[in-house]
Amino acid sequence: MSFYDTKLPESAENLSEGDRIRMILSTLSGLGFEISEEQAGRFARYYDMLVEKNKVMNLTRITDFRDALEKHFADSLMIAGYLDMKKVTSILDLGSGAGFPGIPLKIMYPDIDVLMIDSVGKKMQFVSDVISDLGLEGASAMHVRAEDLARDKNYREQYDLCVSRAVANLSTLSEYCLPFVKKGGTFAAYKAANCEEEVLASGGAVRKLGGGQVKTERFDLFEMGRAIVLCQKLRPTPGIYPRKAGVPAKSPLA
Repeated sequence: MSFYDTKLPESAENLSEGDRIRMILSTLSGLGFEISEEQAGRFARYYDMLVEKNKVMNLTRITDFRDALEKHFADSLMIAGYLDMKKVTSILDLGSGAGFPGIPLKIMYPDIDVLMIDSVGKKMQFVSDVISDLGLEGASAMHVRAEDLARDKNYREQYDLCVSRAVANLSTLSEYCLPFVKKGGTFAAYKAANCEEEVLASGGAVRKLGGGQVKTERFDLFEMGRAIVLCQKLRPTPGIYPRKAGVPAKSPLA
């Protein structure tokens, strides 16, 4: 009997470590990902660390293992269906929080350098602990505001891909993210399926920031309606962007 053929329990409660690893392997391989047992073990360990830390710190409302696997791990990886990850060498995950989508992407694609940033220092300390515990070489976490880091020439327009699952409208996210993307690279925002109005409203902001046409890829994931909004960087972002801390959220570009 192969590892993938092992019958999984109907309930995700009280799973053994082996059951969790089998469920990760079965779920992600079923979605088309080539995942090893070692990678699945890292996802399982990440889940354990997330749940344990969540007891003393608000990292996520999703703590059930099956929900975390579907709504955090699998969802974080779905960009691979719309972007050739073999051509990506560097990712900046903006507003990473507890490490989504940056940690799952790093586990699945270990050769890609991943920087995760967030304005909440305690969350970035947790992500740093995960990176160290899992031995994720080429991954790092930084407590910093995007508006400040984007002024640093060592980070501005240095990334093939900037991703965000942050809760912000697309115009605001564009101002945070596009300054980090190199010409020819991609900005990708993870959204709910019903994001049409938000996408339409972001067109002017994207153009001002050097982006091209915005493309929305919609899909169903375990009965969840999801979307990934993609934008290629065509021109350098004007130096006046991003505006000073707090302004992009209060007054989104039109």
